[in-house]
Amino acid sequence: MEFTVLPDCPAGAALADRVGAAKRIDHASGRPWIVGDWAEDEATVTEAGTRRMAVFGHTRPHDTGTASALGRMRSLHDVDRVASRLPGVFHLAASLDGAVRLQGSVAGVRQVFTARVGGVTVAASAVDPLLRLTGAGLDETLLAARLLAPGGAPWPLSLRPVRRGVDALPTGHWLELGTDGRARSVRWWELPEAALSLEEGAGAVRSALTDALATRVDPHGTISADLSGGLDSTTLCFLADAAGADLVTYHVMPLDEANEDSAWARKAAAHLPHARHHMLAADRAANLFDIGYTADTVNAAPEGPSTWASGLAHIRDLAGRATAEGATLHLSGFGGDELFGRMPACAWSLARIRPADGLRLVNRYRLANRWPWRSTLRQLADRSSFARNLTEVAGRITDPPPPVNEPDFGWVFAPRMPAWATPDAVAAVRDLLTTAAERTPEPLDADRARHQALSSLVFEGNTVRQVNTAVAGTGLVWEAPFLDDRVLEAALATRIDERLAAGRFKPLLTTAVRGVVPDDFLARRDKGEFSAETFRGIERNRDRILDLCEDSLLARLGLVDPDAFRSAVLNPGPMSHHLQPIQTTVACESWLRAHPQDTGESR
Repeated sequence: MEFTVLPDCPAGAALADRVGAAKRIDHASGRPWIVGDWAEDEATVTEAGTRRMAVFGHTRPHDTGTASALGRMRSLHDVDRVASRLPGVFHLAASLDGAVRLQGSVAGVRQVFTARVGGVTVAASAVDPLLRLTGAGLDETLLAARLLAPGGAPWPLSLRPVRRGVDALPTGHWLELGTDGRARSVRWWELPEAALSLEEGAGAVRSALTDALATRVDPHGTISADLSGGLDSTTLCFLADAAGADLVTYHVMPLDEANEDSAWARKAAAHLPHARHHMLAADRAANLFDIGYTADTVNAAPEGPSTWASGLAHIRDLAGRATAEGATLHLSGFGGDELFGRMPACAWSLARIRPADGLRLVNRYRLANRWPWRSTLRQLADRSSFARNLTEVAGRITDPPPPVNEPDFGWVFAPRMPAWATPDAVAAVRDLLTTAAERTPEPLDADRARHQALSSLVFEGNTVRQVNTAVAGTGLVWEAPFLDDRVLEAALATRIDERLAAGRFKPLLTTAVRGVVPDDFLARRDKGEFSAETFRGIERNRDRILDLCEDSLLARLGLVDPDAFRSAVLNPGPMSHHLQPIQTTVACESWLRAHPQDTGESR
């Protein structure tokens, strides 16, 4: 599914033919409003006189009163009454008396991108339509920021595609397009106050997750799902089964024999006798670190390279297996750790919200992680603003990775540039971060832990969206119900001390799904670890990775020293954090080769 939204003006209408889309929805004026390609069951249009509302995605837009509510709206702000109560994940567009509102989902699974074309602002659900209209070229500085490890650039830079003149809508905002072709973004969503008790929050989470699965389960269709053995994916499988899904599950066996995920996955499968279960061999080539974008994925990632690209072979293989079983939708547990687990800044937040109980829990974390008291207290006492912390992070991007026993309770996860990044690349990325600090003084929430959770959820939402772009045409859509607006609202509206009840693993989630997920799964307290797959993949694919050093396109752009990168590939080091900059560099180099129009290459 892909669509472009045009303002209600002659200049906007003139662009419709250039989009080259199969379907069209008009403004009340008769001018083209939404043009694109989508299946009949992916879009619902509601009309009330001259007003139009279109919803794209998994939700229930036809509940009682939607059309009458649309007819009573006096301004685009009134769309909140509908948008704030719909379950699922979706794009929503409204056309009221010539004015347009367009929004995606909070975590960005459904995102809105904009560009200026022919003197007006045009919006789209993906980058590709805007590239066809603008021919937007590569922004080399934003590409350099994708080298940051782990995970690339922090929020808000994580939102930006590596394209000049193409922007992403800010988190929690909707876009207004006027009849004059101008645009502005309006903040409509903020995290709800964290006021719910554990029981209240669990009830809200259970209701939201039940709705999330109900919007996705088709009694006549098949759903596939990850069954990793971890709590998050296991929960979704049991919820899908309870919703009546024809379920197919996939478990990738880990290389590390100490990893207990396979044992738990087998136990879960035994409790789901109506589903069809598949165990994929641990040493299957598609499981391992791969070189990312290849000839099979040319022009398949228009937003830019992503850190998950090393797993693209697995994703495409899984899509083929699932569609062969009849599945059109695949469930994944993205977002579960961020909503129900512990973020690094939780200790900082707990110490302020509930000083006595919070400090006791902080001490448990300190002992478990072997944090020194002095550095723990120093971090707890820090009062830096988000902007200041982002500026400090910019200054440390060439430092060695911090020691594993050194706590960091800052707003921003502290990424590092690879040792083989050129001085010019480092300077450009540092300037990008400091400029963002100057222009984005407000965090996503006043509480550090909630800001970290939401910024991480946005990262996960970007991942799901980009996966779907890369596998478009396979017939399978990736879905992550934990990233639905209503689900993340319910979870983060629960008090942090309740979400992190001492001595329990993910207490909010386990309380929410008790009775749906068997109790023995809710008692599990550990998670699997998968660095062995990356080490094995680098070893197996070393020659292919070294080939990327030959005539490196990143080197041609002045971003990396290929000889230094080659040395790192030959001697990656013994720790998993040594692999992270290799992953980001391989993703960026292979992306350039799979998107030849960005470098003038014809590979």
